[in-house]
Amino acid sequence: MLITHDTRCALDTVVDLVNTAPEGDTTPDGLPDVAALEVFVRDHQVSEVGVLTEFDLAAVRKIRARFSAVFAASDARAAAGMINELIAAAGTTPRLTDHDGYDWHVHYFAPGASVADHLAADCGMALAFFVVAGEQERLRRCEAPDCRHAFVDLSRNRSRRYCDSRTCGNRLHVAAYRARRKEAAG
Repeated sequence: MLITHDTRCALDTVVDLVNTAPEGDTTPDGLPDVAALEVFVRDHQVSEVGVLTEFDLAAVRKIRARFSAVFAASDARAAAGMINELIAAAGTTPRLTDHDGYDWHVHYFAPGASVADHLAADCGMALAFFVVAGEQERLRRCEAPDCRHAFVDLSRNRSRRYCDSRTCGNRLHVAAYRARRKEAAG
């Protein structure tokens, strides 16, 4: 599957956005205030965003929850329905642009759109490309028992199981190794 630069940026953004959500009482909200939203927007180079407000923060949290549901979708039809709702509500308006040193690419948000509509349109379309390509199963949640982070499995054989193999994957492999050694010694 060919993934263009802007689609990859949108995928990284939606995954990071979903992963800012609090996980029960154990993880605080990664977007606790407008300042955190400003940092998120700057770090992800979300273009054409004006001054952010509490209204923007509330709207972004709302679409974050909707994107989270896409990663939990049971099948492509369910994911497609959720993505369709997100991009339709955002007033998706495809247009070609070349800005900030990037070659021609497509923006799906309307000029002057709110940051929530911008994220819903661009990130929603990036996820839509996966559903269209028959690759919805690549939109996953980490299999580590104490982690539910979202990720996009871009491995060749669709075998990635953990959000980060250096942390979640390694921790589980070490635990399994120790359990085997204890059993063998026991």
